[in-house]
Amino acid sequence: MRKQLWSFIFAVSFIFLIVGHVSAANNDQQLVQEIKTLVTENYVGTVNGNLKNAQTIPEIIAMLDPYSVYFTKQEFEAFMNSINQTAIGIGVVIEEHEDGIHILQVIEDGGAAKAGIQAGDIIVSINGQNIVGSSTQEVSSLLVGDEGTQVDITLHQENGQTVTKKVTRKKFSLPNVESELLFGDVGYIAMSSFSEDGGKLVKKALTQLKQRGATSFILDLQNNGGGYVAVAEELAGLFPKAKIAYLLEEAHTSHEVRAINQTEKFAADTRILVNRYSASASEMLAASLQDQQSAILYGETTYGKGVMQGFFELHDGSYLKLTVGKFTGPSGKEINGRGVQPTIETAAPLAQAHYDILKTHYKDYKELASLKNVPTNKTFTVKFSQTLAKTLKESSVQLVALGNQPIPITTKVDGKSLSITPAKPLIAGQDYMLIVHPQSQKNSKTGVYLYITVKK
Repeated sequence: MRKQLWSFIFAVSFIFLIVGHVSAANNDQQLVQEIKTLVTENYVGTVNGNLKNAQTIPEIIAMLDPYSVYFTKQEFEAFMNSINQTAIGIGVVIEEHEDGIHILQVIEDGGAAKAGIQAGDIIVSINGQNIVGSSTQEVSSLLVGDEGTQVDITLHQENGQTVTKKVTRKKFSLPNVESELLFGDVGYIAMSSFSEDGGKLVKKALTQLKQRGATSFILDLQNNGGGYVAVAEELAGLFPKAKIAYLLEEAHTSHEVRAINQTEKFAADTRILVNRYSASASEMLAASLQDQQSAILYGETTYGKGVMQGFFELHDGSYLKLTVGKFTGPSGKEINGRGVQPTIETAAPLAQAHYDILKTHYKDYKELASLKNVPTNKTFTVKFSQTLAKTLKESSVQLVALGNQPIPITTKVDGKSLSITPAKPLIAGQDYMLIVHPQSQKNSKTGVYLYITVKK
């Protein structure tokens, strides 16, 4: 479902604060003094050392928590770009491939799109350097660069031709929110970062999915490292019963932050997907919804970053990112260093969430024991307690790729056994749901379903 991006985005929740521009000499000692003052007045946490005796910026930063960082002006701009999913490069989403680097997606209006590069092309060299066997991180470092510069990309195209294209690097935005309508009128929304426009993008996706017929929803926050806290407040307001966004402890006060109420709402049984890389604002939203019983969490315990940072502009245009608050969900349960534990722990959160939603659509059906480690390219058999109809309608048996759509199959009945042959090999590691509707069984008005796992 979600694509692995060509660069890892490390984003953290923050509120944005600006210290007025000071008219003073630009020197290290003045910066040191500025930072000492900011730490004394705003820092939430333990200072591990004698702040008054510190002589350098690195010395001060070493006394603070891992989330407090000093940025040059250029480093700050790069950090903000990462949160808002913007970068300078050729504009592609890639993955490793045995023949080189496979292009999964070409970003609209990016340099690659302008050069005629298409999804499915495989990069084999960059500026004459063979990259077969290289990692996505290694290739990413060759693709990014200054805006307006050019790079020669040699590709194997799907038509069998090998071509070299000159591509101009330019600023582009990665898709932060993606959506899809899954089988059973289930709306799926994946969010990569709490970017500044993240709340609006999720609301727009929710509205569009409802227009397409979605009645149940899955919001995927896996690998989402956070971003703007205000976006978490907006997203909380999209859920029924979620009145509180989070509880906040600052240097000199503690208070309750309300969710920003929205006219559009997710369904009451919406599933939220999280994992160990869901951090900061993602955890804030997950804890808020879980505490207020506004959604059901699936996956694994989150990262455990229950603190937020403020950005302070210094006199020379550099920035101090400083921990200025500690947050929890409405229940007050500790998040920092512990994470948020999901309601349902599972290694396959999307598949399990989709399966559980579909179960609610077939309340009158009977659930059979699951089939495990089904082979990818062979017929498999399901046995029933009663004889099946000899002739099955084409639509009476469905094999659904969980997190996706039904796949074509052929069936064969032998008394109480039903043999399923997929038209194409099943995907290794993919989970499926087999649904047998009532007309498939003699003298029975009850359909059945079961969970199927495929060998990895």
